[in-house]
Amino acid sequence: MVVIDSDVLLLAFAYPNDDRQSVNLKFLEAVQTAQPATTIYNVMEVLGQLSFNLSEEQLEGWQDWLVNAYNLTVIWDADSKEKIDPETWREIIYERPFQKMRSARMAFMDALIISATEYAPDVDCFVTWNAKHFKGKTDLTVLTPEEYLAR
Repeated sequence: MVVIDSDVLLLAFAYPNDDRQSVNLKFLEAVQTAQPATTIYNVMEVLGQLSFNLSEEQLEGWQDWLVNAYNLTVIWDADSKEKIDPETWREIIYERPFQKMRSARMAFMDALIISATEYAPDVDCFVTWNAKHFKGKTDLTVLTPEEYLAR
């Protein structure tokens, strides 16, 4: 499974004139055979950024134009349909990200996203345009879309 960071998805939707757009789109096409995924935190980050320019209907329909369009699996830290006990919630939202923040010196959202990714089964790599924010801070292989395509 290849986990895709928010910046890759945002580039596809919000920055059509970015110089990386061609590579980004090639990556999003190529990754379709590698079980692409993203975390629920990435989804919420993308929706938050795009919410300023989307109608309520477009925002409500995010699964169609984001998840289904790219054949993404959404990684949740816990079963989204089950009630989470307070201790598990604390572990997910506070303990694991804070440990990453202390040990790897990273921003909270990056720590939350990489923590969820590390706990997901069968992850082959994490793809982001901000690879320098993650390389050396996780045991996962971290690549830019360009590096992924060159493999």
